[in-house]
Amino acid sequence: MIRTATTSSGTSRQLIAWGSRALTALVGLLVASLAYRGYWRNDAPKMRSLAIGIFLLTTGVFITVAVVSRLDAGTGLVLLTRGLVTVAGLGFVLYALVYQ
Repeated sequence: MIRTATTSSGTSRQLIAWGSRALTALVGLLVASLAYRGYWRNDAPKMRSLAIGIFLLTTGVFITVAVVSRLDAGTGLVLLTRGLVTVAGLGFVLYALVYQ
């Protein structure tokens, strides 16, 4: 028989997964703030674009998924918004590396 109820091990897995995503967002925020500090120190627009890209790829995705999930949106909408934020972040990183 298939059990559909959430067990304590299922809850702990969700907590571990959420914690690892939150840690990724926190470290990404630290790296993005260092890049932004480099922008201010050297007046280098590349660093600003890189900081925005790193922020979007890490912290931005985490915040977006958390907000959209809290709105009880379907899985498809969560994946769509996550993908859009990821593409925007990669676009900023690409712009920083290639065009500036």
